[in-house]
Parts: sequence; C-alpha cells; structure tokens
Amino acid sequence: MMSVMAQMLKLSGETKDMTLDEIARFVELARSVDTPGDRPVYAELSSSGKIKQLEVSVGERADRY
Repeated sequence: MMSVMAQMLKLSGETKDMTLDEIARFVELARSVDTPGDRPVYAELSSSGKIKQLEVSVGERADRY
C-alpha cells in the first residue's frame, strides 16, 4: 500500500514484511518525485527485525512530521 500525504511517502508490504522488490519500488517512487538522495528514510520493524513499513519526507523540509 502506497500513500503520499502531507509530503510524506509511505509504503508497506503486501504481506506482513516487505520484500526486496517492494523496497526497490519505494526507492523508485521516492526518486520519481525528486526526493533528494541524502534524505533520511524511516522504517518500522517487526519484532523479528524485518521491515514492515518505510517512509520518507518528499517536501522541501526533511522533517519526519
């Protein structure tokens, strides 16, 4: 599931944990809206350390919220 709200790009896996293809899609989407490459990426991890969700600020400001 992908959403861009309040200049924040968020992507979560179709299943419980994200796959490498889903992570690549997240990077592709972030690049397509001219997100700078030095912008921090935030991740929500499962209890086993797998990535559940990624988010990055895509606006002028690099703030998380």
